[in-house]
Amino acid sequence: MTLRRRAIAALAVAALAMGGLVTTPSSAASGFIGVILPESSETGRWEAFDRPYLNAALKAAGVSYDIESADGDINNFQNIADQMLSRGAKVLILAGIDSPTTRAVQERAKKYGVPTIDYDRITSKGSASYFVAFDNIAIGRSIGQGIKSCLNRARKKTARIAYLNGPSGDSNAVLYKQGYDSILGPLVRSKAYTLVDDTAVPSWDPSSAGIIFEQQLSKSGGELDAVVAPNDAFGLAIINILKKNKLNGKICVSGQDATVDGLRATLAGDLTITVYKPIRTQANAAASLAATLLLGKPVTNATHRTNNDLINVPSVLVAPVGITKERVKLVIADGFQKRADICKGLEALCKQHRI
Repeated sequence: MTLRRRAIAALAVAALAMGGLVTTPSSAASGFIGVILPESSETGRWEAFDRPYLNAALKAAGVSYDIESADGDINNFQNIADQMLSRGAKVLILAGIDSPTTRAVQERAKKYGVPTIDYDRITSKGSASYFVAFDNIAIGRSIGQGIKSCLNRARKKTARIAYLNGPSGDSNAVLYKQGYDSILGPLVRSKAYTLVDDTAVPSWDPSSAGIIFEQQLSKSGGELDAVVAPNDAFGLAIINILKKNKLNGKICVSGQDATVDGLRATLAGDLTITVYKPIRTQANAAASLAATLLLGKPVTNATHRTNNDLINVPSVLVAPVGITKERVKLVIADGFQKRADICKGLEALCKQHRI
């Protein structure tokens, strides 16, 4: 190995150790891919999953990249983007904190001729070149199918159901509802199911969801067969109310996110279904798309279109996985959750389902 190659290799290893810019000899001349994550501490997701998955995928692609976190600060997000563009970023992957900030970054990137990829979150009225995320309508369909299957197992040809939706102004919540209503809506319109209540929670606050569900349960006279909720936090808030009324396990309840508590509730039979979003698959898709753009190759897999309130953005949408008690082991096998966390106090159920 020449002295120059040894120096390049040493710099790459040092940069990787610091979590910063990683440069490979084959791609250094092409610029680098900049990745900005929204925060490192507000949730456990971004640092625990997205960063290492993106790091591994971009490294495997043999491209130069830099992954930074804005730590929940919109000014920091903007500053990181400006620095990356000034240093020669040729593609930006953006998991925005909010749409106005991300829009501003996208407009600045356009001036540099740099394509941007909305990652996980679509930027309202933005100018992203591409969007990589989970298929939110498919997530909703999984929720709806899970509720329908639960009612079918209970041999209920007629059912009284309630929708406890996410915020009406949240684009993800709207798409989730579009998905589950595509499964359950026809049964409501045919009068097989009765939609007792259809309410959006003003925020993603589980406490508010619990209060609203108590009102739904009272409105139904305590006679509900299913409650459609768009995430585990809402589903668990519903279950807490049902437990107070000794109705848990008797009413079909949905969730999403494959959280530890959601998976435990699914095993226990209180939550009918949760939806697992394999973040590794999403990160791989974003890294592959970014590498394709960096290397000047044609993009062939952005076959969907996602409206961002202004334009239809070419999109790569990743399929979710519906998780019933029989499939909890898939989430553990994928490394997303740990067996010890899921099975604590539920060992008999875990053995029953070969976890």
